[in-house]
Amino acid sequence: MKIVLLLTGGAIGTLARYALAGFTHKVYTGSFPMGTLVVNLLGSFVIGFLWGISESRNISPNYRSFAFIGVLGGFTTFSTYALETMNLIRENEIRQAITNLLATNVFGLILVFAGFFIAKELINLIK
Repeated sequence: MKIVLLLTGGAIGTLARYALAGFTHKVYTGSFPMGTLVVNLLGSFVIGFLWGISESRNISPNYRSFAFIGVLGGFTTFSTYALETMNLIRENEIRQAITNLLATNVFGLILVFAGFFIAKELINLIK
């Protein structure tokens, strides 16, 4: 059962990443890898939010694996981020490479915390 949940979650996350990154690339036409940044930052917020909810709810390990490993593992993409950053450096777009590094890492961490604390506050409001 766990394997089926991981496969299904991974497929859902991958398709969602493809759709959101594709949409972002249509809206933003610059050379900066905005699609990957948007996906990774949204994924950071969502994982923090879901973790905040899961700490106070009795969610089975299988469904946690489905969401965190499957869906969000398929949705976010560190390897693409690393490749795009390397390509920016190779193309001598050093400022954009540094922006990508800082934006993904700094804002990613901020959004994980934000998602976590927002989830906790919402749970407290519901109680």
